[in-house]
Amino acid sequence: MAMEYESNNWIWDGVYYCPRLFGGLMLTAALLGLSTTYFGGIGLFPLSYVWSDSGIFHKKKCEKKRIRVYMDGCFDLMHYGHANALRQAKALGDELVVGVVSDEEIIANKGPPVLPMEERLALVSGLKWVDQVIANAPYAITEQFMNSLFNEHKIDYIIHGDDPCLLPDGSDAYALAKKAGRYKQIKRTEGVSSTDIVGRILCSVKDTEGGGDHTSTLLNGDSGKRCHSQRAQVSQFLPTSQRIVQFSNGKGPGPNARVVYIDGAFDLFHAGHVEILKKARQLGDFLLVGIHTDHIVREHRGMPYPVMHVHERSLSVLACRYVDEVIIGAPWEVTKDMITTFNISIVVHGTVAESNSLLPDETDPYAFPKSVGIFRLLESPKSLTTSSVSQRIVANHEAYVKRNAKKAQSEMKYYEEKTYVAGE
Repeated sequence: MAMEYESNNWIWDGVYYCPRLFGGLMLTAALLGLSTTYFGGIGLFPLSYVWSDSGIFHKKKCEKKRIRVYMDGCFDLMHYGHANALRQAKALGDELVVGVVSDEEIIANKGPPVLPMEERLALVSGLKWVDQVIANAPYAITEQFMNSLFNEHKIDYIIHGDDPCLLPDGSDAYALAKKAGRYKQIKRTEGVSSTDIVGRILCSVKDTEGGGDHTSTLLNGDSGKRCHSQRAQVSQFLPTSQRIVQFSNGKGPGPNARVVYIDGAFDLFHAGHVEILKKARQLGDFLLVGIHTDHIVREHRGMPYPVMHVHERSLSVLACRYVDEVIIGAPWEVTKDMITTFNISIVVHGTVAESNSLLPDETDPYAFPKSVGIFRLLESPKSLTTSSVSQRIVANHEAYVKRNAKKAQSEMKYYEEKTYVAGE
């Protein structure tokens, strides 16, 4: 019965999709004295096979429309909060298009970015949930840009977090998208923000310079309490197995996979990290990344590192499209047991690193992989380091303080002159 039903599907397809043509054929068949059974494939001449193979009644495959969603942002100092936002956005559709706001727009609305457009593009493009990137996106969703998204980029919905995004005039940056009924909202990731990371770095640098004196001011004239609270935020992120699963690929290496291993701190995840991970992944089928513990990082680099703790750093690395798996709290030394356990084929290390110096009486962490000929030094595509990013943040802050001081002096001078003129 199942075979008979299957063989007659073409009849119902014909009735549904080509009723006039099929009706004409049936009328002709009736005039010739043929029965409908004849068209079912029972008879001397199996017309069902001829007509079904001819494609006359083949049903066009009705493909489900792929939902394209758009999310934009500055993505300066990319962290796991950004990654989680884009992960949530991707879950609301099939394809995620991300707009990266231009340097000029950021300067006009928020001040100079720490990372230039090129580096921010590399970070966003390197996320596993991103399908397409639009460079130099506007800070505000104008009507012209929104129409471009809908018509040229075929965007179905515009996504943003549940935190308010206001323009300098106080208006909602996503008001037009909401009015058009094409807006969807995601939950903001608590416990981290670019402002928070900047605060951690500035407070740590001040503590280092001042020998741990927390009473001095640092951020826009705030008291030492602000620095103390910023440091306290470092430990507020509480990792859960669910969040790790959300970021993970969930797949292990195949039986004959070439497993590549690279380790490091991966602190303040930046474009240099993305590029070296991409290069490492090209050497095999599966990229395993070891994330060193906070203690190991601090021991080898000193204060104020790491800026991000081990679980924050692990999520940032896991979000990278080139990474298949991470070892959270990887040991400093790559041992024989470790290579055997994870079936590692090759161990790599970049030429650009925060510090390649060893502690007193410390052995080369790559001694064993070197001894068995599976170690390879990779030329780092970028000279960017965590320290250089931190230095940019400090420089930006100093420029901000000077700019505000100069502005305050100008305003003071203006009011003094105005008072003097009024008193004449």
